[in-house]
Amino acid sequence: MSEFQYKDIDPEGWQTLEAIAEADRFNEWMYKTIRPFCNGRILEIGSGIGNISKYFVDAGADITLSDIRPVYCEVLKKNFPGKDIVQLDLVHPSFETEYAQYIGTYDSAFALNVVEHIEKDSLAIRNCFKLLKSNGHLVILVPAYPALYNRFDRELEHFRRYTRKQLNGLLATENFTIKHSQYFNFMGIPGWYVSGKLQKNKTIPKSQMSFYNKLVPIFKLVDKCVFNRVGLSVISVGVKK
Repeated sequence: MSEFQYKDIDPEGWQTLEAIAEADRFNEWMYKTIRPFCNGRILEIGSGIGNISKYFVDAGADITLSDIRPVYCEVLKKNFPGKDIVQLDLVHPSFETEYAQYIGTYDSAFALNVVEHIEKDSLAIRNCFKLLKSNGHLVILVPAYPALYNRFDRELEHFRRYTRKQLNGLLATENFTIKHSQYFNFMGIPGWYVSGKLQKNKTIPKSQMSFYNKLVPIFKLVDKCVFNRVGLSVISVGVKK
């Protein structure tokens, strides 16, 4: 049994993924932000229902999709026929045996909003390291700033939020050399605070996500104006040496 205990049915997570699925501008923004660091044979860790996966697939990327939940893997098989879909547990107690065929296989891997769900985050990053080839790239995006932790985080079963220094330190401890690091989505901060802290919503309302999606072109400019030094999420890219 995995050291990472998860619910087979994740209603809050599913509702959140469905709300974000309709935010095409936001998803494309995230995709274009990480795409320069994802080349060669790619592994997406925690694909969910494929909100970001579809951009890689449409671009013809050599990508393997994965998730820990069987229900999401079934959705991925339906939405992306012919693609390699793996039920992947990053903290499986027999990781190297269970996933022997994938060890040292990938040129790049990315995990968006995944690591914060795992209590033993250092073990998760260590196992990501094992999946990569030498000089392989790992892209991690997680929620930023512990002070922003609210009901959204609790309902989504987040163990923590990170600063850029903390995320870089996590990767460096597991023998990654930091290639790039930035914050992402500055204007998401007030929305997250109001909806999760003040309104005490359990999940992101579709109406709010739809409204936010319309304003993404403006929010992208805001991120440039603040030089990606503040944001609702933090992204770090590590290289396996």
